[in-house]
Amino acid sequence: MPQIDWKELERSLSVVLEPFCRNHLGEPVCPPDLLQNFWLPLAQQLVTWHAQGEGTLIQGILGGQGTGKTTLANILRQTLNHFGLRVCQLSLDDLYKTYADRHHLAQLDPRLRWRGPPGTHDVELGLEVLQQLKHKRPAQVPRFDKSAWGGMGDRATPETIVSVDIVLFEGWFVGVKPIAPSAFDHAPSPIETEGDRAFARDMNTRLADYLPLWNLLDRLIVLIPSDYRLSQLWRRQAEQGMIRAGQTGMAAAEVDEFVEYFWRSLHPELFITPFLRNTQADWVVEISPAHRPTAIHHYLK
Repeated sequence: MPQIDWKELERSLSVVLEPFCRNHLGEPVCPPDLLQNFWLPLAQQLVTWHAQGEGTLIQGILGGQGTGKTTLANILRQTLNHFGLRVCQLSLDDLYKTYADRHHLAQLDPRLRWRGPPGTHDVELGLEVLQQLKHKRPAQVPRFDKSAWGGMGDRATPETIVSVDIVLFEGWFVGVKPIAPSAFDHAPSPIETEGDRAFARDMNTRLADYLPLWNLLDRLIVLIPSDYRLSQLWRRQAEQGMIRAGQTGMAAAEVDEFVEYFWRSLHPELFITPFLRNTQADWVVEISPAHRPTAIHHYLK
């Protein structure tokens, strides 16, 4: 095997990733610290995992709002493409039920007024697509248009994918499993009322429907902010940026209501933070307020 010229590899990857870093991260160049200490080592780990397995590697990426899971998936896709691997990027959002189905669901259960919580996704569709990709069969990969129906969102034209080496499957509760119902007896804020606790328990129960999807994951990476409440701050900053740019954005009170809705459904302290203390994930990455990784925990199996 020829010796790898790491300096040349980093240089060439910097060139590949620079447009994305400039357009989406606001960085004039590809950040050397992120490339050398995070993106490249993680991509190399995925290459190793792919080589060790059979068929397509299904790589899960779990992270709450603002942790950078979609950004990481984009970076990994481009990096792995640079290594000559074919990659499909799939979001849990792509598995949302149709607008009509979600509208009907909200009529049956008004608590599901926003897309996102367990029960708003087409799990059977996800199973079908991941199994096709896993066995390198052609697949119609679903895509979701968040702008449709005045921002309520709907299915877009699916993407035809013939065969890939790695699937990057990311989402805000990818890989999350049900917990003991007693955990909600003294749950953290904003789960405060009996109605809040009933909603949280119902969402916890619905998580069981997703377990067949999680069983298809070969590996799991978890992104955890140093404080789960950073998600609220990050969302406020993002919405304020949209308003300053002349686009439609939510006011601070609307952001708080939106973010806390998701905390009531699957609270990060109950469902995501425990990954720091167990070995259910392969990589756990702590994220700083500046969106930078501050610690990486390896639980390699």
